[in-house]
Amino acid sequence: MRWPGFLYGLYERRLSRELNVLKLPAHIGVLVDGNRRWAKLAGATTAHGHQAGADKIHEFLGWCREIGIQTVTLYMLSTDNLTRPEAELKPLLDIIQNTLARLGEEGGPRVQPVGAVELLPADLAATLAELKAKTAGREGLHVNVAVGYGGRREIVDAVRKLLLEEGAAGRSPEDIAASLDDGDISRHLYTSGQPDPDLLIRTSGEQRLSGFLTWQSAYSEFYFCEALWPDFRRVDFLRALRDYELRSRRFGS
Repeated sequence: MRWPGFLYGLYERRLSRELNVLKLPAHIGVLVDGNRRWAKLAGATTAHGHQAGADKIHEFLGWCREIGIQTVTLYMLSTDNLTRPEAELKPLLDIIQNTLARLGEEGGPRVQPVGAVELLPADLAATLAELKAKTAGREGLHVNVAVGYGGRREIVDAVRKLLLEEGAAGRSPEDIAASLDDGDISRHLYTSGQPDPDLLIRTSGEQRLSGFLTWQSAYSEFYFCEALWPDFRRVDFLRALRDYELRSRRFGS
């Protein structure tokens, strides 16, 4: 018998039993960080690390379904990532394409792209649009894929969309400014109509959000995990959920 694996199994089952389903986060955001470092430690290529991270995404979404999480937002590609050298970016974009294809398979989640799709290569932007339409009627888990995403860019895009819509309706800048509130901005975000994330998880030991859901995370709980994303285990996820359940959320009060 392999004692470490056996003991982890017991621990994992105990954590599962102790979860309070009434206190689970409805919306979880995940910064899937650490793929490159994982590859370097494994003596593998960066592309191999990104593929291992993509495989972990599908495993993670399976855990979310089992537990009953309603919405997951995955930070897969930032606007800054788009400036990486072509030799690194092209394999990453190919892996994202394959990941999206798997999400679109029968029985998969409802998928919504969140990001500046106009900055993406045309084929990837088309894949995201097709995936959104194909999965629109699916029940169960809702997955936002943040591809070509930047938190500041999202807020700028939301304000721009708001101004254009209000201007087209004949309102002056002074009238718009006089009635503007945070709800107006929220309604024009990429995640419009969705609840803000209750819990944000970042792997790899980094303790910053890197512009992820900048507006929506104002009252989110944060959980930082040392594991690199490809090494993130179900027991790590259960620990994050337990930590969330033990917190007293104040929502700014």
